[in-house]
Amino acid sequence: MIPLMKNAFLNEDATKRALADFILHAGKLSMDVECGRFETKFAAYQGRRDAVLFNSGGSANLAMLQALRNLGRLKQGDRVGFSALTWSTNTMPIIQMGMVPVAIDCDVRTMNVMSSTLEHRLAQTDLQALFLTNALGFTGDIGRVKTICAERGILLIEDNCESLGTALAGGRAGNFGVASTFSFFVAHHMSTIEGGMACTDDEELAEMFRIVRANGWDRNLTPAQQQVLRTRHGIQSEFDAKYAFYDLGFNMRPTEITGFLGQYQMQFLESNIRQREQNFLRVESAVVTNGDLIPLDHGHIDTLSTFAIPVVCRTPELRAHYLQRFIDAGIESRPMIAGNIQLQPFYRKYVKQMYDLPGADFLHHNGFYCGNYPELTDADLDTITGCLRAG
Repeated sequence: MIPLMKNAFLNEDATKRALADFILHAGKLSMDVECGRFETKFAAYQGRRDAVLFNSGGSANLAMLQALRNLGRLKQGDRVGFSALTWSTNTMPIIQMGMVPVAIDCDVRTMNVMSSTLEHRLAQTDLQALFLTNALGFTGDIGRVKTICAERGILLIEDNCESLGTALAGGRAGNFGVASTFSFFVAHHMSTIEGGMACTDDEELAEMFRIVRANGWDRNLTPAQQQVLRTRHGIQSEFDAKYAFYDLGFNMRPTEITGFLGQYQMQFLESNIRQREQNFLRVESAVVTNGDLIPLDHGHIDTLSTFAIPVVCRTPELRAHYLQRFIDAGIESRPMIAGNIQLQPFYRKYVKQMYDLPGADFLHHNGFYCGNYPELTDADLDTITGCLRAG
């Protein structure tokens, strides 16, 4: 069996021993200094001013939309474009915030929104925001997408939960929008068991992330930020401030276990990304010589930090054929994320306007993926590659 992920952590034995020692000696396990240290390290790695740690990537997505709404940058009824090939927690917060989701088609060769598919949708409707999903370690021509958004006054945000470490000429994936989110679930690039992060260079937005994360409190703000809020709202004592709530929020706080694991796992991140890229390129050598399959376009990407190994077949019948090969070889596989999200039951329940999405439909019916991680052996990679060879 070649599972989607072999271990919960990179260097699992050492990580578990370090975690056990940390738990035995930690004075506090609720959110505290270790979470702050992880935020600082991750912000430096990503090259962003602020990183705010959450209990999951899905929570980070929901908090990002809530924070933008709290600040008045988005409001109920605003039209928010999103990548049609995505995950549920990229789309559900748009609905939950009372905004209008607008599906943007994805290109078959990149699996992502492209400037051309964005312009096609903008010719039909206006948008107040665009929530991109950088799918499975790949991106579209996100630099051009950013330019279009800037020209039209569209707020750009990114779900980068599947593309940690991917880099283009214009910078790292996750650094093109005003804010971006990341996931540290066990099957992602880096595991803290559960966990997520929101990154931004916008100080006001980072402050609101911290308010939203913890019930609307100011407890995790700087003293200067606290003083501004307390003065503005007439909070006159530290005692009263303990239970003062300044805006809409949730309890999305991580634990010190999350903070410790994030710091510990970051030492392996660069080698992890390099190995994932090498694994993908090795398997891709079979794809490019097989006429049944469509090679993915990543020529615009400098570092390809693939979340998984996607396979795009030319017909649904060919997908069934290659899926059976994977099943027979004991390779665990999954659909192409959530496919065309418009076909999901929750979406049809809550959203009235549907769009023609030929690219997302093609990927929905013709694509699948298997796992990619540093623990894949040469034998594992030979098995995966063999299943994708012609004949």
